[in-house]
Amino acid sequence: MAEARWYAIQTYSGHENKVQRLIQRRIDDEPGELDQKPIQEVQVPTQEVVELRNGKRVNVTRRLYPGYVLIKMVYSQQSSHVVNNIQGVIKFLGTGEEPRPLPDDELAKIFGGPGTAAQPEAAPVEQIPFTVGQVVEVVEGPFNEFSGTVQEIYPEKGKVKVEVSLFGRPTSLELDYTQLKGY
Repeated sequence: MAEARWYAIQTYSGHENKVQRLIQRRIDDEPGELDQKPIQEVQVPTQEVVELRNGKRVNVTRRLYPGYVLIKMVYSQQSSHVVNNIQGVIKFLGTGEEPRPLPDDELAKIFGGPGTAAQPEAAPVEQIPFTVGQVVEVVEGPFNEFSGTVQEIYPEKGKVKVEVSLFGRPTSLELDYTQLKGY
């Protein structure tokens, strides 16, 4: 049997988890050892991010590629037919008759290693809703009601460097992004 490779399949937006469940059910129902099955694994790549909702930080799981599901399989006309006939699947990603497997460097970005399905446990990434050069107002802390301009953004810390005018002089402040409001 040929080597199983990772492919991307396009799904209807919002149906990624449903397609994943249907394919996983198909894998589980197939008799035999996993490495002998034509379809071996299915993933919806996600990432933990921190969002600001109603002034509070909330951890949210976000899809890395909305509308796509990754599948590890041995490509053949039969396995392709099985996948294409699953409800919610639009098509394999690629041009021409046969889809191209995902390159190893893409897999490394998605899964954290060359061809492995073990996603690294990383701290959630802060989704900071400001851009460099944006005018913001401080809404909390000792500089409440001061306006300034965003100079730098530190997503790994959840901080924003803002330049405000203090006694007529430009002063840089490093503030938590929850202390700011954009215009």
